[in-house]
Parts: sequence; structure tokens; C-alpha cells
Amino acid sequence: MVESYLTSGQPVGSKALSGDGGVNLSPASIRSVLAELEMLGLLAAPHTSAGRMPTESGLRLFVDGMMQVAEPTAEERAAIERRISSPGPIEQALEQVSSMLSDLSGAAGMVMVPRREPRLAQMTLMPLSHDRALAILVGEDGQVENRLVELAQGTSRAALEQASNYLTARLAGRTLAEAATAMRTEITAGKSRLDEASRELVERGLAVWSEDAARRPVLIVRGQARLLDETALGDIERVRSLIDDLENKRSIADVLDSAREAEATRIFIGSENRLFALSGSSIVASPYRDREGNVVGVLGVIGPTRLNYARVVPMVDFTARSLGKLIG
Repeated sequence: MVESYLTSGQPVGSKALSGDGGVNLSPASIRSVLAELEMLGLLAAPHTSAGRMPTESGLRLFVDGMMQVAEPTAEERAAIERRISSPGPIEQALEQVSSMLSDLSGAAGMVMVPRREPRLAQMTLMPLSHDRALAILVGEDGQVENRLVELAQGTSRAALEQASNYLTARLAGRTLAEAATAMRTEITAGKSRLDEASRELVERGLAVWSEDAARRPVLIVRGQARLLDETALGDIERVRSLIDDLENKRSIADVLDSAREAEATRIFIGSENRLFALSGSSIVASPYRDREGNVVGVLGVIGPTRLNYARVVPMVDFTARSLGKLIG
């Protein structure tokens, strides 16, 4: 019955169970069993004559003790490894993983970015207009990121150049946090040899990057549109709540973060997690590790509670292990 519900998303009736050949009982006997399971809180009847569907407790019982997992096929494993190992920076691979999880599960795929700060090589402040400059940060790995910096009135090109040289000299080989601490200590102690305009530019540049680091999403989510399937149209408020959850990436990241210490794939069903009490959503999540066994991130799938757990759980687990080999 649970498998029928997970496939269709619709309540299942006694006639359907007796007619599929899997239960050697009459419809009356099946109705009696279903009624007992409903009294135990494992099934619920959304309408008087619409059949029954598993509750969150019923799904949990099924997932923990009755589910027969379907391991990814050889073709699926090859496709997963091929997508993950495609050339490009690690961030591109993580986006590929998130999209791939969405494609394979029919839900939304998520990958938590590894908690690591790159070593930096250079920061340049390039004037754009009289009141704005572009802060260009270059990492030792060649990655480039840009941010806008507001300029004080009358800021000269000379001040921008002096601030850029100062930032680059002290950023090289350090993380942004390490460099910022060292520069602020030096500036506070009056040892920076910067004029007032250049000193203000350095502070503005550091403030922009520090604020960005605090707000930067640590989560890549792909495939939200897959949540709007045919069954979702009858429960649009639940779907809207789920999409709101996904917009709040920090809260979702906190849920995934709780799976970091798990030895195996974790499953969060509906209101077992306070965040999903309204949306009735489920997450299947697994940590991924480097070759030394250290957890560097978490990946998973989020969707309605009627996820195909038997297929999604081993797929998420295999993807986590494959990504770990790439992280090294």
C-alpha cells in the first residue's frame, strides 16, 4: 500500500489492494486491517471514501523497517560518476551534482558547499564611476569574484591604487579572515602607512567581503520546478510553503548540517523537523567526505513526503561517496 501511495501520491483503497494480487485477502478483510492501522496512527483517510494514505509515522515505520532499497543501476552509477568528474572548478561540479540529484529523483537536489576558505592572491579596486568601484578578488586557485564598493565623494585613483597595493600585499597566501584580522590590527596600531582616503577604502573593501561571506548561501539548490507536479496542484499551499523553505537557504542548510555526523544517509520526514511542519516535506541527506574520511559537506534531495525513498536513499548515498572521491 505504501509503495502504491509513493508512486501515485493518491490515497489507496481496499479494492485497489485486493485487485493488485499482492494481498490474499478480501476487500472486507483489508478494510478491517486498514482501520486498525488507522487507529494506531499509521494511516489516515483524508476523505470518507477516498481510501487511506500513510501518516508521517507510517512512512517512518516503512522507511526504517520494511523498505526494500533499489540500488542504482550500472548505467545510473556511470552517469553519476561522469557528471561529477566533468572538467571544471569544484563549484561547477557541485552544481552538476545538485542538478543531477534533481533529475534522478524528480524532486529538488541540494548540495552544501564545503566549509573551506580559499587562499587569496590579489585584490584590486577598479573605479566604475565617481561613487562606485569594483572590488576584484583573485584566489590562488585562479577563481575570481567581484563585488561593488561604494566610494566616498572625491576619492582619487591614487587612493584606489594605494589601497589595492596594500590589500594585495597582505592578502597573498592568506584566507580573507586571516588577512582582515592582520590588516585591521595594523591599521588600528597606526602602522599601515596609508593616508586617510586609502585607509577608508581598505575598510570598505573588507566590510563588503566580510558581509558577503556571512550572507553567502552555503547551499546550491536545483530543480525547484519539479516540485510543481500534477499532485501538487491540489495542495498548492503546501508547495508554496516548501518553496518558501527553499528560499530560506540558511534554515535548510541548518537541517542538512545536522546530518554531517551521520554514519549513513539520514531521512527527515515532515514535521519530525520543525522547519517542515507546515510544508510536510522530506529530506534525504548524506555527508560526503574527503579521502581522509573528513566530512566536508552534505548533499541530498528535498521533496514531498511521498518521495520514492527506496530509490532516492541509495542514489544519494552513492552520489555522496562518488563526490568524496573527487574532493580528495
